[in-house]
Amino acid sequence: MRYLGLDLGTKTLGVAISDKTNTMSFPFQTLHFVEHEELIVALKKIIQEKEVGVLVLGYPKNMNNTLGEAVERTLRFKKILEKNFSLPVELIDERLSTKEAENILISTDTKRKKRKQIIDSYAASIILDTYIKRKLG
Repeated sequence: MRYLGLDLGTKTLGVAISDKTNTMSFPFQTLHFVEHEELIVALKKIIQEKEVGVLVLGYPKNMNNTLGEAVERTLRFKKILEKNFSLPVELIDERLSTKEAENILISTDTKRKKRKQIIDSYAASIILDTYIKRKLG
């Protein structure tokens, strides 16, 4: 059983996956959508093929620890996930995950155009890595 990390944006969903031992995370792909329900078909395929047992969803609190519109959108998506999958959906604070992902990509000389295409999956990987570190204690 693997973990699947998710970074929900307004138009994209970054997806990351753990290794089989659930000790490392890897960027997997970025899904584009208009409505959250569109993501269910793609996620269903990933969950089945990769034998996913836990969904880890980024929880986008504001820097001052308040909850904004992004949190409301995330909680709506969490309900959609729970309705469609019989898997636990864990929320993980994702503050600065996109900035950290951008810094990693810049440090590896990834071109701006390429960064834009893959940054969400890298942010999902950082979210998933945070979850894995907490599980390993």
